[in-house]
Amino acid sequence: MIKLEQVTKSYKLGTSEVTVLKGINLEIEKGDFLAIMGPSGSGKSTLMNIIGCLDPPSSGRYLLTGEDISKYDDQGLAKVRNREIGFVFQQFHLLPRLTAKKNVELPMIYAGIKKKEREHRAEIALEKVGLKERMDYLPNSLSGGQKQRVAIARSLVNDPTIILADEPTGALDTKTSAAIMDLLVDLNRAGTTIALVTHEPEIAEYTDRTIFVRDGEVLDQGERRGERYS
Repeated sequence: MIKLEQVTKSYKLGTSEVTVLKGINLEIEKGDFLAIMGPSGSGKSTLMNIIGCLDPPSSGRYLLTGEDISKYDDQGLAKVRNREIGFVFQQFHLLPRLTAKKNVELPMIYAGIKKKEREHRAEIALEKVGLKERMDYLPNSLSGGQKQRVAIARSLVNDPTIILADEPTGALDTKTSAAIMDLLVDLNRAGTTIALVTHEPEIAEYTDRTIFVRDGEVLDQGERRGERYS
């Protein structure tokens, strides 16, 4: 489903060029639930940005559902992002003046989906994450865990190929983190492909596979675990 072949990423720093990713080869199959781990500065966030079509690779190929998007321009990448990828961030990124339901509708507005269909799909997504009774609440009336559930619902509404979660429990306490990870496990068991960046080994234990990145290289592709979390 997702395949990276010899992907590199470099940035200009003054007159110098800094290479952040060095020949990454990686495959993510449909239904995978994987964690990407590595120390600060290892390149894991850059890798996530490339997978999420937020940044193009400097060289190499990126195949998403068989489509080579390595050379897409910003407009092309934006279309792929909206169609194929759902995002969940550490700080939720909810608009404070919109209700939970309206926040969940946003990706569908960008996709040109009509109002009635948007509302219906937003309600289904919020019910799926256990927030049916909170869909008309503003973000400041929700707990941190509820805000993250809204963000997860928002990531689901366009039926993406993959959900990318960047430190999804980083702003939450231990109990709430466990509840959010339980939700992601349930979504994966229902068929959603999920990749998350985390620095916490206990969070990575919820996934089927852990990839380790250091100094811009994948050191360990991670073997798929038989029976993950129960």
